[in-house]
Amino acid sequence: MLEYEINAHLLNGGIAIAKANKSEIQFDATSGRDDVLPNPAELLLTSLAACMLKNVQRYSEILHLPYRKASITIGGLRNDNPPYMSVLHYTLMVDTDVDDRQLANWHKNILKFGTITNTLAKACELKGEMIKMQL
Repeated sequence: MLEYEINAHLLNGGIAIAKANKSEIQFDATSGRDDVLPNPAELLLTSLAACMLKNVQRYSEILHLPYRKASITIGGLRNDNPPYMSVLHYTLMVDTDVDDRQLANWHKNILKFGTITNTLAKACELKGEMIKMQL
């Protein structure tokens, strides 16, 4: 079993800093909305993106499916009262020459074996697609 730990602190004025490994991530912890720093909901979407892109790389190697690059766009729908993310929708785009069957299998593995994808799928609706990039 793996364990993870971060350390975060809040500075006066609402800027927060999280430390993970040897990196720092600043984020918005104000009562309003900062125009520069990501807020907690955007960090959640970023975590999902990181998980899925990590698994693009991982399953490219395991399944021998070459790609040139990958990108993802994720949106979230927030319920107001009580506040929670009800739907997360994504488009995962991969520049690859694999056929549609291989692409579908790749996508299935990305979802099935992702820590963050599995966690979020238990908490909200997770829907999306993996498509080949249009050059």
